[in-house]
Amino acid sequence: MAAVKKHFVMFYSPGTFFAETSEKPIDSWDVEKAKKMARSIKERYGATPYGFRFITRGRTAKELDSKEIALSPMYYLGGNVETLAQVKARATDKERILVSNMQNNGYDRIVTSTSGYKWTQPLQKEDVVLEVAG
Repeated sequence: MAAVKKHFVMFYSPGTFFAETSEKPIDSWDVEKAKKMARSIKERYGATPYGFRFITRGRTAKELDSKEIALSPMYYLGGNVETLAQVKARATDKERILVSNMQNNGYDRIVTSTSGYKWTQPLQKEDVVLEVAG
């Protein structure tokens, strides 16, 4: 028996305390296909995905269970990107916790969703913010 590998896409949607996730099989790491798939994902309270990442799992003929063998960066479905300096310049008193979290955790940039529920995440160097129509 030969080695086996399979691709998945994990969708992330706003949740109460943590992101809600839905994992679906996909033929390949196809960004356009994943963007289309995201339109059909609905989580609790009608939350829709703000982003996704690809995962490839595999196993050898001698292994019983598969393991993660590749993970893509996060792909955000649109969003506003801001640096710490930009957030500090425009922040209101209500956003002092955001500024503090960015400073204390070393986050240089954040991305805030532009569709669905407002959701803000640290933006890593390898992450991608996609253009999304509608």
